[in-house]
Amino acid sequence: MNTKFEDLPEATGNIVYIRRVEMDSLPDAVREQAPGLDSLYAVHGIDGERLALVKDREMAFILARQNDLSPVSVH
Repeated sequence: MNTKFEDLPEATGNIVYIRRVEMDSLPDAVREQAPGLDSLYAVHGIDGERLALVKDREMAFILARQNDLSPVSVH
């Protein structure tokens, strides 16, 4: 079944994606700034660009909302 939709809403640019990032996938300079952690949480724009890294998931959501962004969790 194929249905064409003409008037889908456009992405407004205020959605950001929150996802967990393992420390071993990050550059050494970043790992040195977060000793003792096994992961950080990344905030990504709709184009996939990493906008921020923060200590935990809650902080990532707070950061997004404080900047008038709509956070969405990504697994």
